[in-house]
Amino acid sequence: MHRPPDHRARWLRSAWARGAAAALAGALPALAFPAPSWWWLAYVALVPWLLLVRSATTNGRAALDGWLGGAGFMLAVHHWLLPSLHVFILVLALLLGALWAPWGLLVRAMLRGSPGAGRCAAALVVLPSGWLMVELARSWEYLGGPWGLLGASQWQLPPALRLASIGGVWLLTLLIVAVNTALAQLIARPPVRLPAVAGLLVCALAGTVAWYWAPAPRPAGTVRIAVVQPGLDGGPEGRLARSEALTRTLAGRGVRLVVWGESSLYQDPADHPELAARLAALSRQTGADLLVNTDATRAGRPGIYKSAVLIGPHGPTGDRYAKMRLVPFGEYIPARSVLGWATQVGKAATTDRKRGTHQVLMPVTTAGGLPIGPLVCFETAFPDMSRRLARDGARVLVAQSSTSTFQNSWAPDQHASLAALRAAETWRPMVHATLTGVSAVYGPRGEPVGKRLGTDRSAAAVYDLPLAEGTSPYTRYGDWALHGAMATLVVAGVLVGVRALRRPARALR
Repeated sequence: MHRPPDHRARWLRSAWARGAAAALAGALPALAFPAPSWWWLAYVALVPWLLLVRSATTNGRAALDGWLGGAGFMLAVHHWLLPSLHVFILVLALLLGALWAPWGLLVRAMLRGSPGAGRCAAALVVLPSGWLMVELARSWEYLGGPWGLLGASQWQLPPALRLASIGGVWLLTLLIVAVNTALAQLIARPPVRLPAVAGLLVCALAGTVAWYWAPAPRPAGTVRIAVVQPGLDGGPEGRLARSEALTRTLAGRGVRLVVWGESSLYQDPADHPELAARLAALSRQTGADLLVNTDATRAGRPGIYKSAVLIGPHGPTGDRYAKMRLVPFGEYIPARSVLGWATQVGKAATTDRKRGTHQVLMPVTTAGGLPIGPLVCFETAFPDMSRRLARDGARVLVAQSSTSTFQNSWAPDQHASLAALRAAETWRPMVHATLTGVSAVYGPRGEPVGKRLGTDRSAAAVYDLPLAEGTSPYTRYGDWALHGAMATLVVAGVLVGVRALRRPARALR
């Protein structure tokens, strides 16, 4: 359609302003995550975005609002990657933001105009289900993994952690989006307030029931573990010397497991007898097994692996786990022949790491064979990995990490917070140990144990870790919240299709 020049300029200004508003509205929920940790904001942060998309005059505009809002969200929750990826982070945000375009269409379909009570009630179920499908899609490791899932913002709220033990982080996301949808309805359609108020009451009731009546883990004693965080100074050899010195201070303190951070070794003890002997001597001196982490090649196996390696009083026990899920661009470049140029504009991986093939349990010999389940860095974001370890019999989950590139950003706090969710979901205590970053320990309900080691610390910390018995509902039943969301969208699609078929039939009568 032809517009006079002044109208065209006005239209362009309006389109740019709306696009910027969508991006800002999408970015708002990022403040609910650490470091700000305004967890309460998550329950209202989507309202501006919902109201904006609802007002779209066309489906194309609604999809664009969803896309730009999604790009704003992805850029906000990953903004700490900017020093590493530079302009490439904008490309990634736009690519991943496109996942929210269908959600924008769904929001307009459910909330536009003057919806009646039935459509308002349906929106309280359909829109959270649609959001969850977006989170599921972007949780694929090759798209960046499940960093910044909306439910993960509730990591320090005990009732939310109890809900996580029932349905995982997915159930928390459903609840949060449902509350936002109800509030948007109350603002946009005050006359039809009954479904919105009923939805808010149901969400509040779910939290209350979970807090008072949901099953809880049974206490099963304690085990004393230690975390060694050497810090950044000194390079690989200096960090190794510092880790050894800190570990020696643990002698005589009853520690049964000492955990070092990710990439604490750049040689594999299995291939270097002198290093293995040094570590075995440390194990004997402290009376504890050491869980170290190598970022190295290994004889007979091409490529570099990041591996958790257990060291006992007599040297490597033979128990090791190679990291399976690698950080895109940080540890490998997808389709390097096409995207290899990313190394020229940021700190992308110059050499691809190799993947492990399966998860393992490691028995801690100095703790009576206590089975621990190791994870490496990025893998703590994946709820299925910790759930699998718990189902296989892990009594303690252990994560080895390093956020050395992102020390002065929100990343260390947000990464450490994930351990609380994984502990609550599985009823298994979790140790999050960093080479440098934020080291933290959580009990089987997701409760903090002892004091955290911040990014400015170079220290060893001892924790009496509470153990638990029992199987959490989430460990037992898995991702039922995801399956329910899928079923909801299928049913909604069938109903829309049936109505569409009935319209021509009525017209012919």
